[in-house]
Amino acid sequence: MANTLNLGNGNWATKEGSLLGYNSENGNFKPLAFNFDRASSATVINKDGLIETVGSGKPRIDYKDDSKGALLLESSRSNYIPYSTLDFDGGVKPNGWSIGFGTGSYSYEQLTYKGQKAVKQTQITTGRSYLDTGSITILANTEHTLKIQFILDECVADADDFIVAFLGFGTDISYRFSDIDANGVLEIQYNPLSDNVGNLRIGLGCNGNEDGGKSLAWAIPQLEQGSYATSYIPTQGSAVTRVADVCNNGGNEQVINSTEGVLYLETSALSNDLSERRFGLSDGTSSNVVRVGYTSVSNRIIAVVYNGSNQAVMTYTSPDITQNSKIAVKYKGNDFALWVDGVKRSTDTSGSVFSANTLNSLDFNIGGGSHFYSETKDVRVYNTALTDQELQALTTI
Repeated sequence: MANTLNLGNGNWATKEGSLLGYNSENGNFKPLAFNFDRASSATVINKDGLIETVGSGKPRIDYKDDSKGALLLESSRSNYIPYSTLDFDGGVKPNGWSIGFGTGSYSYEQLTYKGQKAVKQTQITTGRSYLDTGSITILANTEHTLKIQFILDECVADADDFIVAFLGFGTDISYRFSDIDANGVLEIQYNPLSDNVGNLRIGLGCNGNEDGGKSLAWAIPQLEQGSYATSYIPTQGSAVTRVADVCNNGGNEQVINSTEGVLYLETSALSNDLSERRFGLSDGTSSNVVRVGYTSVSNRIIAVVYNGSNQAVMTYTSPDITQNSKIAVKYKGNDFALWVDGVKRSTDTSGSVFSANTLNSLDFNIGGGSHFYSETKDVRVYNTALTDQELQALTTI
């Protein structure tokens, strides 16, 4: 059971412009570079659990889930909150934020969260003293996602206390402390209706007076266009855009056997956003492809073998594609199968494969425009079609 191309599984090597795979056949590690591009810096959770900035063009290995890490690939997004870094810079409140009303006795304190600046508001006596972003411009009639990390062990608040409010944007709306999840995350989808300009208020008193003796601590606020939250984008005075990650062209015809084999990956989608995302093997064109990905149907995994025409199309509806899965696609003449999490989910027993040395590239955007935005922990290409027993063992969680 030789896997001739590997990526990840705890063995990561990155540098600007490339990500190294390796050939573990007979224990012989031969680096195989994937091309990588992102024309901006970006953040990631490092091995110490801290939020770290990664320079332009360098792949991100994210360690938020486990010590093995995962390749994080995301689409382009912008953080519209102008001063998300919450730096006091010696002052009594975060730079760029104003204090709303400022009634009763209150204070602001600089904290840290995962290596980033955080803020703690204390409403000492009854009053209002939330922080206000000032005017923000976003797109009207377009879904946005707001995400804020609250530091729960520093918070003293009642479930029905209002902590976040949108004002303007054609639709005012407020959120309560009870909207925060068990991990301290407030993630909400918001669609400004008739107006694209408004203010965001964060803190106790954002929607009326609060009793004294309460506190609220939070960090890394982000408001972005899209139906789900992505990695943190720091801002220091204006909106900042993180450019999309692109990773492709890994491997070559020497390590990818084109007559039969198995394409394997351990991965999770960033969201179930009903867009197509494709990953797989090809000859650099759309004429010869072994691919796996997600479709515009909710939570559906699809595997396709295409050799001038569809030779095999196999699908499986997952309980949740945002949860980690182990997926394998077996391709062999008249013998195709899709395995997910230890179970053979679909087969096709009629179809041809490729002539020798046809497939030579492994890409995270097969077909172009369908980027495989995901967190991918492990990728392997096997040069033989594995047995059912081998595939079950390989894909069992």
